[in-house]
Amino acid sequence: MRGVSPRGIAAAALAAGVLASWFAAAVHAAEPPPERPQTLDLAGYRLTFDEDFDRLSVSAHGPGTRWIAHTPWNGDFGDAQFVDPQPGFPFSVDNGILHIEARKGSDGKWRSGLLSSRDRDGPDAHGFAQQYGYFEMRAKLPAGPGVWPAFWLVGTDKSHFSSEIDVMEQYGAFPNTYRATTHIWHDGKDDSKSQPIDTENGVMQSRFNTYGVSIEPDWLVFYFNRRAVWRTPTEPQFRMPFYILLDLGLGGGWPIDKTIDPSVMEVDYVKVYQH
Repeated sequence: MRGVSPRGIAAAALAAGVLASWFAAAVHAAEPPPERPQTLDLAGYRLTFDEDFDRLSVSAHGPGTRWIAHTPWNGDFGDAQFVDPQPGFPFSVDNGILHIEARKGSDGKWRSGLLSSRDRDGPDAHGFAQQYGYFEMRAKLPAGPGVWPAFWLVGTDKSHFSSEIDVMEQYGAFPNTYRATTHIWHDGKDDSKSQPIDTENGVMQSRFNTYGVSIEPDWLVFYFNRRAVWRTPTEPQFRMPFYILLDLGLGGGWPIDKTIDPSVMEVDYVKVYQH
């Protein structure tokens, strides 16, 4: 993740045709761990991070704000540039809803927004990160081909590898499916596990839904509207604090020539809980 975005590397692979086989496969939501009910119960948890977007505390690179507008390793990805916050663009807040807007400029280039809860990697970092717990975003996604919204987590220790949990990334080319993925990046290679999650027709674009993951020492359990949709064992690389990123990317290996201008991702809240 130093200087080169793993998501950019992944997007290049997807452009080579990997995604076609992803979505051609039948989707079967895995059962949650047997000791957990299918519906998440947050009794016994405490709220540790509460962003309800009544206002937005963001700067280009920090410190001193809750969010920064770039990845902590300063690596863009996709076909829209993630820009510094300006009045009304790419972020705006209205009645407790964050709008992240992707817009094509007069120069023909797309620009959009990303938020990170940590301002840099390494021991001098500021911002929120947490080991274990439940991470959740409530959002309504943009419609149309070419959009690539995501809610994801990155591990704080990159001394030997980089670990990433994609709670949700959704490609506009497949409007009724999103993907949950885990990545372990090491020596330029991606050891990943991934699961496509089918939803009702148009539900992600027509109303707000929650996307979450519970990180525990034994299991990672992914949730859609607090119903378990996939589980995978917790590898040692995921037993560390993780920080939060959310963004409206474009492309990800898919054409953007028919992307709606502007496209907007709406976010009601981001919350994190701990036992």
